Amino acid sequence: MAMRRGPRGGRPLPPRGPRINHRIRVKQIRVIDEDNNQLGVLDTADALAIASKKGLDLVEIAPDQRPPVCRILDFGKFKYEQKKKDRASKKKQHQVEVKEVRVRPKIAEHDIQVKVRRARKFLEEGDKVQINCLFRGREMAHKEIGIDVMRHVFSFLEDIAKVEREPHLEGRRMVMLVTRK
Repeated sequence: MAMRRGPRGGRPLPPRGPRINHRIRVKQIRVIDEDNNQLGVLDTADALAIASKKGLDLVEIAPDQRPPVCRILDFGKFKYEQKKKDRASKKKQHQVEVKEVRVRPKIAEHDIQVKVRRARKFLEEGDKVQINCLFRGREMAHKEIGIDVMRHVFSFLEDIAKVEREPHLEGRRMVMLVTRK
C-alpha cells in the first residue's frame, strides 16, 4: 500500500480509516464474524473468501495486534455507526470559553451585583471568567482601587470559583482570570 504524502511531498500522512478487503496485506489474520464469533487465525485469502461469500467486507479492526484482528461486516453500515458515535461524543463535549466581565473603579454596588450574577452564570456553564477593570484618565494613579473592586467582585464568587491568574495591569486595564473550583 502506497503511503500518502503531505503537502509538497512532506511527512507521510496517516491512512484514512481502517483497511478493508484487498488492502489488508498481512498473510494471516485473526477473524471475527458478523455475529461476534471468533473464527480463529486464518489466511487473509480464506477470510476474504468467507466475507465475499456472505456479501460482506473484511475490515481490519486492530492493526497493531499480532496477528491483526479483522471483522467480517458491512463496511457502509460500520462507517455510518462510527459517524453516529463521533457526532454523539461531540455533542457531549463543552468547549471552555473565556467570558469577560467589565468593571470600573467607581462602580456602584448594585452594578457589581449585576456583574456577579452574570459571572456566576458563566462559571456554572463551565466557562472561565476574565474580570477586567478599565481605567480612564487620572484613575491610573489609584490602581489599588481597581484591585479592591476586583477582589470585592471575587468575594461574591469565592464559593464556586478560584483565581487562576492574579490581577495584573495590561495598559489601561487590570485583568484577573477566574475558573470554577
